[in-house]
Amino acid sequence: MKLLPFIILAGFLTLSTSASAFSQQKPDEEFRRLLKEAIESKSGFIDKFDAKVWLFDMSSRLAKRARHIPLKERMELLKAVHREATKSELSPQLVLALIDTESSFDHYAVSKSGARGLMQIMPFWVKEIGHDNDNLFDIDTNLRYGCTILSLYLKRSKQNRQQALARYNGSYGSHKYSNKVLSTLKKHWFVNQ
Repeated sequence: MKLLPFIILAGFLTLSTSASAFSQQKPDEEFRRLLKEAIESKSGFIDKFDAKVWLFDMSSRLAKRARHIPLKERMELLKAVHREATKSELSPQLVLALIDTESSFDHYAVSKSGARGLMQIMPFWVKEIGHDNDNLFDIDTNLRYGCTILSLYLKRSKQNRQQALARYNGSYGSHKYSNKVLSTLKKHWFVNQ
């Protein structure tokens, strides 16, 4: 019977990491460390020709999805999405589909649960990794957090996009959100390579 409190605690921890009431789940120590390391590193395009082709293609697509964004800002946003997605080993188009679904490209968006910015990041993340002054409405900061979080969830889900997206959204166990993002990816952002 001495093991009963530990069994109950283990069960509670398992439940708390598999079903969350808000977007994204609070991280364990390893997740927090990996997130902090990734957020503090930098990266960018490698091949300039590929960059031009991708930016031209995605800019015309983004113009249809977010008419409110002027061309110059659209290009800056796309470069930032590509940089952060690539750094986090994600498809930039998957990130665009997630942003499309989460905020409709409004970098000042705030959800009912308090998630902020393009990728709808929960404010607790800035405290969890010790970056209390990070502004989640800043496009680069928001993308860095969102891409890193999604990448870590993909690794934990053994590259299962449906599970990772559900964890990102706090709806693990349901495919509704994941299907919405993947449908947006296929319909608006898919690139046949």
